[in-house]
Amino acid sequence: MKYKDKDKVETVMKAYNLHGVSDLKFEDVDIAEPKDDEALVQVKAAGICGSDIPRIFVNGTYHFPTIPGHEFAGVNVKTGKHVGIFPLIPCRKCQPCLNGKYEMCRSYSYLGSRTDGGFAEYVAVPEWNMIELPDNVTFEQAAMLEPMAVAVHAMRSISPSADDTVAVMGLGTIGMLLVMFLLDAGIKDIYVIGNKDFQRSTCLAMGIDESRYIDAVFAGKTSDVTEQLMNVTKGKGVDVFFECVGKNDTIETALKITAPGGRIQLVGNPASDISFDRDTYWKILRNQLTVKGSWNSSFTHYEDDDWHYVLKRLEAGTIHPEQFISHRFAFEELDKGLAIMRDKTEDYIKVMIEY
Repeated sequence: MKYKDKDKVETVMKAYNLHGVSDLKFEDVDIAEPKDDEALVQVKAAGICGSDIPRIFVNGTYHFPTIPGHEFAGVNVKTGKHVGIFPLIPCRKCQPCLNGKYEMCRSYSYLGSRTDGGFAEYVAVPEWNMIELPDNVTFEQAAMLEPMAVAVHAMRSISPSADDTVAVMGLGTIGMLLVMFLLDAGIKDIYVIGNKDFQRSTCLAMGIDESRYIDAVFAGKTSDVTEQLMNVTKGKGVDVFFECVGKNDTIETALKITAPGGRIQLVGNPASDISFDRDTYWKILRNQLTVKGSWNSSFTHYEDDDWHYVLKRLEAGTIHPEQFISHRFAFEELDKGLAIMRDKTEDYIKVMIEY
C-alpha cells in the first residue's frame, strides 16, 4: 500500500501492533485520521531503542493494542517536507511546560508507548512535534535525532570544559553518541569504559586513544575499573563522569572515581533499585560532588534547544551518527532486529529499520 499522491490516501496500512506482552503482530491496521493539530507522516526510517525491548517483551505499554517505536523520521504527507519527530507530546499546561521545559512535563503523552508510534507505514503526529530537516540530512540520520538529542542534553546539562578530565561509562547507543559529541565539542581528555571488543574498536575508530579505553572485563572476569582509572589519572580521578548504565555498582564506581568537587551526570535508565551504603554516601558529602540527573532532551522550536544543536552539526557534517548503525533491516524484518537486541545473539549498537 502506498499513497498515490498527497491528496488521495488509502485507509489501511501495515504496522507492528502490540496486543499484549510479547504479542507483537505484523498486520493491517487503519491509518489514523489526523486531528486538526496533527499531520500524517510516512515513515522512512526507524531505530529500535533499547527501551523498546522491555516495552514489547516484559512490561508492555500503557494500553493495548499500541504500535511501538519512537525513534523515526519521514515525510509530512500534506506538505512533502522531510521531518524528524520529537516523541514526547507535552501537555503545555503544567509549570515545567509553561517554563519551556517540555521534557519535564507532568502530564505528557509519548509516541510509541502511550500512543501509536513509528513501527508502521504512517503515523499521525502533532505538527508541534515535527522539525524540518536540512536537505543533506538523511532519514537514517534523522531517525537518530532523538537519541542524539538525549546525549546532547546530558552533555550540556553538566557542561564539561576543554580543561576537564571526563569519563564515560556505558557504551551503548547513548554512551557512544555522547563520546561523539564530546569530541565534536573539543573535549579531548576523555576516558571511555566498556565491556565488549566491538565497543573498543568503535571508540578507537572515533579517535579515542587505546590507552584511554578502560576495559570493564579482563580475561573473562570483571575488572577493577576504579583501580584502572585511578592509575591512569595518577590518583586524581576525573572532573566529570557520565554514568550511562543505570546500575548500582556503576553508580558507585562513578562516586569513587570522580575527583573532589567533581560532577556526575546520571544518564542510564535504572535497571533495578538503586541504594548506597554509608561509606559511598559519605563520598558525595566529603568530596562535595555534584550529582545531576538527565532525561530526554530539550525541544522548543528555538535555535538553542538540543534538537537544533544536533541538526546544525548534521548539516555541517561534523558528526556522523550513521557510523553506529550496526544492523539494517527492511520494515518487514523488524522482528529480526528485535530478536538480536532481546537475545543478544550479536553485537550491536543501533539497529535501523528502513521502509
